[in-house]
Amino acid sequence: MFGSGNKNTDTKVSGSTLISRQAEIIGDLRFNGELIVEGRIKGNIYADDESGALVRVAESGVIEGEIWVPSVVVNGLVKGDIHSSQHLELAAKAVVMGNVFYKLIEMVMGSEVNGSLLQLARAQQDAKRLAGGESRALAWETAKRSDESADADDETIVD
Repeated sequence: MFGSGNKNTDTKVSGSTLISRQAEIIGDLRFNGELIVEGRIKGNIYADDESGALVRVAESGVIEGEIWVPSVVVNGLVKGDIHSSQHLELAAKAVVMGNVFYKLIEMVMGSEVNGSLLQLARAQQDAKRLAGGESRALAWETAKRSDESADADDETIVD
């Protein structure tokens, strides 16, 4: 009765996991599926890029560590870098105190990033160039891009 039937030991777990408001996890966390954080995690969060995993940081959620997950939705506080290989959404009450590495990003008015925004394709190209010894040229191009974006911000329309 209980022992009969097919057992598939090669099944990926793809359910949802909730870290409730009263919960605090200290240490790194690796998961598949969906992770909803309403409480606090002091540690890094990992999911394989191929897993299609999603982490949601609710308004009451706090992450003190890095996030390495394909899809990330933040509406709470993240103190650490975010590495999103697929999609990153920063909702209205999101506060990120760290750098953000993304493929696609959505930012709602009111969200806050205290760090750098780096698109993965450009960041990966820059890393390869640094490894190849092109640090001076890369620094020059980065400064030039920064100046161009500052100039664009300073432009005003006169009637």
